[in-house]
Amino acid sequence: MTTSIEQRYTKDVIPAMQKEFGYAHVLAVPRIKKVVVNIGVGKNGKEKWYHEEVIKYLTLITGQKPSPRPARKSIAIFKLREGQIVGYKTTLRGKRMYDFLERLVSSAIPRTRDFRGLDPKAVDAGGNITLGIKEHIIFPEVIGEETKTIFGLEITIVTSAETREKADKLIRLLGFPLKKVEEK
Repeated sequence: MTTSIEQRYTKDVIPAMQKEFGYAHVLAVPRIKKVVVNIGVGKNGKEKWYHEEVIKYLTLITGQKPSPRPARKSIAIFKLREGQIVGYKTTLRGKRMYDFLERLVSSAIPRTRDFRGLDPKAVDAGGNITLGIKEHIIFPEVIGEETKTIFGLEITIVTSAETREKADKLIRLLGFPLKKVEEK
């Protein structure tokens, strides 16, 4: 079964992008390649229970076990040693990616406090979108009363769009709630 973002891409986005940008073939239309979800452990990095909590909730949110990210070099001021785990990363592709994006767009993003739309500046020049989420409890899988601590995460949506304009159009057509760009 396909998700609504996947269906919207094939039915609406491809024809609209072909018409607007003049793509000759369906495979030339920009698409979402992968979604990368990152969490840094920060000051609680030495606590074993915190690592277990991060792994548990990131697995719940993404549907995939995260991989640990070790520090590349030692930094004495931060009491950081080479090889020490400083964060976790999950890369989503295929069905899991579309399922995650559907939950992100339809239920998680609208649950954030004082939400007025995503900033269009989140789209970089290479056509990728990076979102910072301050509280992981906005996801419907996480029950707020059971969490010991609240942590933030970073979501990067990697597209095959070459420019900011094409990626912005792709994301808007997929139904992401981006703010309107005010022209001066």
